[in-house]
Amino acid sequence: MKYETVTKPRYRAIGMKWDGPWSEISGLKSMIQTMSERVGELTHAVDPDTQLGLSYHLRPDGFVHYSVYEVGEEQTIPEGMIEFFVPEMTYLVTQHEKGQNIGQSYDNIARSLSDSEYKAFSEADIKYFDNLPIKHERYPRDRDLNDPHFEILIPIARK
Repeated sequence: MKYETVTKPRYRAIGMKWDGPWSEISGLKSMIQTMSERVGELTHAVDPDTQLGLSYHLRPDGFVHYSVYEVGEEQTIPEGMIEFFVPEMTYLVTQHEKGQNIGQSYDNIARSLSDSEYKAFSEADIKYFDNLPIKHERYPRDRDLNDPHFEILIPIARK
């Protein structure tokens, strides 16, 4: 895998939130599909062809996930959706390619970080339950839901 380090500015996103255990992952997949179908309601989406998946491992049995689109400040919040602000962050960025094992892609990232001058970013006052506590993904509209390709962004900080 090829990696690069990129700092992205703060942005506003609107979409849907899922907070659940691994055993209810089918509900997450359904919510992601629903959000992709509702993107047309976001008339001020910055890039309606790129759906964002923002995962935060805040629970021992699962995680919190935001399925969102970056939007302009003038965007109103449609019913059933939430607003989420992503602060400026520095990321380790790579591509997960079609045909690869997603778990292996994340294992490779964790191994690469352990051998680098960076560590996965985490807020000091929050308990996380994963060695990569925050995972951001950027999905193209044309992805294959059964064998997706997407961009992985892991927030990082210097060790």
